[in-house]
Amino acid sequence: MSEFQEPIQQSTTGTPRWVGLAVAVLGGVSLLGLGVGWSAINRASSVEQATQASLKQQNDALSQRLAKSEEINQQLQSDLKVVTDKLNVTQADLIAARKQTRAVAATYNKKLTGLQNDVNTQLATKANADDVNKLNGDVTGVKTDLESTKSNLQMARSEMGTLIARNHDEIEQLRRMGERDYYEFTISRKGGAQKVGIVQVQLKGTNTKKNQFTINVLADDKTFEKKNRSVNEPIFFYTGGSRAAVELVVNKVTKTTATGYLSVPKAPGSTSAAGSTSGQ
Repeated sequence: MSEFQEPIQQSTTGTPRWVGLAVAVLGGVSLLGLGVGWSAINRASSVEQATQASLKQQNDALSQRLAKSEEINQQLQSDLKVVTDKLNVTQADLIAARKQTRAVAATYNKKLTGLQNDVNTQLATKANADDVNKLNGDVTGVKTDLESTKSNLQMARSEMGTLIARNHDEIEQLRRMGERDYYEFTISRKGGAQKVGIVQVQLKGTNTKKNQFTINVLADDKTFEKKNRSVNEPIFFYTGGSRAAVELVVNKVTKTTATGYLSVPKAPGSTSAAGSTSGQ
């Protein structure tokens, strides 16, 4: 071998450029994918939070509605109980009135039959015309009393035993009985306190759906409020140290007015019935 051996040249083949580019592109795509994934996760988290907040709000609203419905249901049950109690009382009064009507009718029918028999007897014995006319007048009077008594018994009675008139005609009928003085009135909510008979009455409010009203009554320099009272429900109070109660009844209410009457015991020795309209 020669001492001067030529050096062996080793050549190394370099890595192609496209490999580096491919790696860079793949790295960029990976980073982009990570960014998109992170954004999607954040967005999903936001949607979940918004959904939970909406569901909580809806649950709260539903709970409030359920609570309100329960409150309304309890109120309706309470109103139904009051109405049922009043209907029971009215039914009992009606049954009692019917029994009284049948009893009175039987008594008057017996009297009427007796008078008619007397008329027939008188006619059979050729009584004179004056006697016959007198007996016919008695029969007519008994019939009139019977009809009046039947009409009276159809009226409801208060716990004080007084008859409760429901309209002007029934007030006139009670007035003709001559036991008490009656003052009819129509008061307005905007009219302030108005004089009715021996007292002053002020309308504070009405509820036409429930047929209720609230009033202030001024008597003997004292004012008292009657709140949420029903139509045809008598209100009793005493004035001037009298033992007999004054009775106030409202028969009809509108959004702004109330119509009714004040019933006052007659003064000792009084024979005339007082008839007055609103404001007297």
